[in-house]
Amino acid sequence: MIAIFLDDRIIRPLIGDILVVVLIYCFIKAFWQVRPITAALGVFAFTCLIEGLQYLQLVDRIGLRDNRLIATVLGTTFDSKDILAYAIGAALMLVAKYRSAAFGRWHI
Repeated sequence: MIAIFLDDRIIRPLIGDILVVVLIYCFIKAFWQVRPITAALGVFAFTCLIEGLQYLQLVDRIGLRDNRLIATVLGTTFDSKDILAYAIGAALMLVAKYRSAAFGRWHI
């Protein structure tokens, strides 16, 4: 929803990318028993791969820029700052996991 309906300079590019990492991490942890560090690094690698495909203009090369769903999911514009947002999202998940474990709260 953020990617489709919001066009600003902070929430969509920064918060949206951090949130994507958090949501993918939670999805993985909901279905598979993997260590938090493995999940966080895997999600970070996956998001960097998608960003790399944006750098290579994959959506344009395969002729799907007009397909709104594919263009939204894969993205069409490379931005090196997105990689920083992905790293922040992965780090936040690890901090949340290990802080919650230290205090006996939620299991992320």
